[in-house]
Formats: sequence, structure tokens, C-alpha cells
Amino acid sequence: MPLIFLLLCLLPGYLEGARILAVFPLPSPSHYFFALPYLKSLASLGHEITSVSPYPQREPFRNIHDIPVPEVFENFNEVLRIASTPRSIWQSSDFINEYVLNLTKTVLNNEGVRRDILGPQKPHFDLVIMDIWRIDVLSGLAAYFDAPIIGMASYGTDWKIDELMGNVSPISYLQSPSYRFYDLEAYGQRLSHLVERTISYINYKWRHVRKQETLYRQFFPSIAERKPFSEISRNFALVLVNQHFTLGPPRPYVPNMIEVGGLHVDQNPEALSAELDQFIQGAGESGVIYFSLGTNVKSKSLSEDRRRVLLETFASLPQRILWKFEDEQLPGKPPNVFISKWFPQQAILAHPNVKLFITHGGLLSTIESIHHGKPMLGLPCLFDQFRNMDHVKQVGLGLVLNIKQMTSEDFTSNIIRLLTNKSFEETARITAARYRDQPMKPMETAIWWTEYVLSHKGAAHMQVAGKDLGFVRYHSLDVFGTFLVGALVILEIVTSLLVMTLRKCLFLVKRGKSEVIKKKIT
Repeated sequence: MPLIFLLLCLLPGYLEGARILAVFPLPSPSHYFFALPYLKSLASLGHEITSVSPYPQREPFRNIHDIPVPEVFENFNEVLRIASTPRSIWQSSDFINEYVLNLTKTVLNNEGVRRDILGPQKPHFDLVIMDIWRIDVLSGLAAYFDAPIIGMASYGTDWKIDELMGNVSPISYLQSPSYRFYDLEAYGQRLSHLVERTISYINYKWRHVRKQETLYRQFFPSIAERKPFSEISRNFALVLVNQHFTLGPPRPYVPNMIEVGGLHVDQNPEALSAELDQFIQGAGESGVIYFSLGTNVKSKSLSEDRRRVLLETFASLPQRILWKFEDEQLPGKPPNVFISKWFPQQAILAHPNVKLFITHGGLLSTIESIHHGKPMLGLPCLFDQFRNMDHVKQVGLGLVLNIKQMTSEDFTSNIIRLLTNKSFEETARITAARYRDQPMKPMETAIWWTEYVLSHKGAAHMQVAGKDLGFVRYHSLDVFGTFLVGALVILEIVTSLLVMTLRKCLFLVKRGKSEVIKKKIT
């Protein structure tokens, strides 16, 4: 009893449960599934979670109340189709920004949100936790409830998040998620990177900030009278970033940006079913290859030609294949291939007899593969997958192919290279050891900092002043401009003096010549 009493005195922050509003409306599962274990951990500590997302709990979870927003799935397949179509940088930025704006409207017009969140019987929330992927208007909920806000960056940080937080992100060596990975050692690639970043910045600032401000005033009119959009969208107490210096290029962070890469990784994966375990163990020394294109791209939707390339390659291999395939039947399936609509991915990657992960390259899957020390063959299709897989190739964790163009020979040779060249396995083992060697597990880190924000009423003392500065002042362009103007004035003065001196010299030369001529005449 004395020990319990002492613990109660030392840990007052854990005695009171907070009421937390969690907002994860994006229809891409990875965004919510990155946050879900964290939300469940908070709920298990006694905090009450109201979750706004298109993924309500299949089974009730204590202290989590769902407000579903299924409307966000409307036309999402069409969105993915357009997003995977080659477009200019301006068109891609415009499409994504417009999509997010419409998504925000959909969420704020949802019946459950209007009744239980924005309704006349205004609930109380101590904290707002939300996806930080460009849905800036929804950060108005924190101002509406006068609560601190924590952002979650499921795909790591980018220039937009860095700007919101006042974080340093030099484009000379840091890249944002995009369809392309730039070699920043080459001048031409650095120039292309600068062009892409500039176009993305201008598209957002000149076309879409104004639209978001209009939406903010429409749904939060009383707040808009007191707090401008630029203030509420930059008022994050904390951002939990799905990154770690062993998972990508090391980078600086301001104090309230915390790396929790692999937050979603289950430290004790579930046991495999008897059927799966028997299939994997029965592969013998040849081992098993696990193949999944994630949740947004469906294997069943691949063209007949692409499916044929995959089947020909898998049939020629001595390994057994686990293929996440969304139909009950796969015509032409070889006997060494096991298909299922869903696999316990983390449990499979944890199995020692799984030798290779053929992946779409989503960040959650990439981190899981690194955590369990498995080499990867990347077949990226969308968004940040290209950047993720190019980094994997660059550091020697795997190889990358273009799924739309690869032949069965390309596919087979790359798989054989990854399985026979031990350098990939060794690099994966070393990287896994580096990643796992942390003072606290990512989940423990996230929970600790969440409690810190709650106990310190938003922890405003962690926020840097740079987040409130405009582009000109943040980059000291006004100061540099002063020096530039001063230099130009000095240059003008020196130039004028030189011109005056030159004219005088020319005048004296002409005068001297005329005197000489006069003397000759006389």
C-alpha cells in the first residue's frame, strides 16, 4: 500500500483521463492504421477517444467512440486512377490540393460530425489529435474547443509540415515525398528539385490557401472573427513523425517534432494460423517470398499482361509465394503460390523463413520490413512509394522495378539477385539492429510526449518563433535585401565616379591634343 500511494503521488498526470478528439478522415488506410495502435494505447490508459474516420472499429474497444465518415470513399478509386496518371507538377499539386479541400467539406458536412462535434450541445475536449496531411481547415477544431492539438505525419514530414512548424528543411539535401527521388549530388537534379518545390509552394500559396480560408470562415465563423486562419493552422503543440534517422536521411527537427517511426509496429506479432505456418515451414531451406501491393492498389485489378509476368516468374521459382490477392480465385495459379485477401503482414515478416518482401513501398510496409530485417523488391505505384523505394535501393536494402514496364526476365533476375547476394540480407540485418536500438519504443515515446502536452496545457514553450514568420522574414530576405541595395548603391556611386573620372580624362586628352595642334599651326 505505501508503494502504491507513493506511485499515485509521483504520477498525478496519469490519474485523470483526458477527453480526446481524433480526426483521421483520409480514405487511405495507412493514415489511420498508423495512428490506431497509439489511440488504443491512450484509450487503455483511461483517456476517452472520439474518433472521426472512415474506419470504425469492427469490434467495440473500451473508451473509443467512432463517428464514421464513409462519404470520403465516394469516387476514391477514380482519385487513385487520376493520381497514378502522369501529370505536370502544377497539375498534380492542383489535383491533390483540390481533393483535400473537397474532403474537408465532406467531413464537416457529415451528419455525425455536425451533430456530435459541431452541434448546439458543444462537447468538451482536452486535446485534438489529427492527421496533418494538408487538411489545415480541420485544425480549426482545436480552436473551437480551445484545446491543444497534436498532428500525426504518417508518411514522414514534408515542406508543408516544416513550414507549419517553423522547421529547418534545406532543399540542398532534404526532399519531400513526391513521385520522384532526386540525386542531390548532381546539379541538374538539384535544379529540378528546386523547380518542383517552387511550383508546389506557389500552387498551394496562390491558389489554395485562399480557398481554405473561405472554408474556415464558413464552418468556424465565431473563431474566424478572433483568430485568423494562418494562426490556427500553425498552432500545433506537437507533431509525431513516422520517421527515424535509420529509416531515411537524417534531418533536423524543432523541439515539438518528435520521431516515432514504426509507432504502428507490433512488438509481439500474433501467432500465424496453422495453415499459414504449415505453408511457410513446408518451404524448407528455399524459404518464402511475401508479395503485397498494399491496400490502395489491388492485385486483382492488374492487367492480364502484368498478371502473366507475375505468374510466370513465381512458377519458375523454388520458393513458396504468399500473394495478397483480393479475389477467391486466381486463374493459372502455380502450386507454390498461396493467395488470400488479407495476411497478418507483421507476423509473416517476423518469420525467419520469409526471405524477401515484394512490396508497393508504402512507408508503413517499408518500416515493418526494416524492423524485421527483410530485403525488399519495390514495385512503387503511388505518392511517396517512389521516394521510399529509391531510398531503399540507395542504401542497399533492396532493388526497384517499374511494375508497368518490367518483363518476366527482369522480375526473375532481380528476385534471384536479392535472394543470392548476401549483401542485401546483411544490410537489412544491420539496419534492423540500428533501428531497434532506441532508448524508448516509439509507442512509449508518443505516449510520454502526449502526456507532456496535456500536463503542460499545450506546451507552448516548445514552439519556435519561426512558425509565425512570413517567407521573407523567415529567410531574412529583407536583411539580405538591405545589403543588396547597399551594395547596389555603392556600385552606382563607384560607377558614377569612374564615369566622371573617365570623362574628365577624355576631356583633358582632347584639350591637350588641341593645344598641340595650335602650337604646330603657330
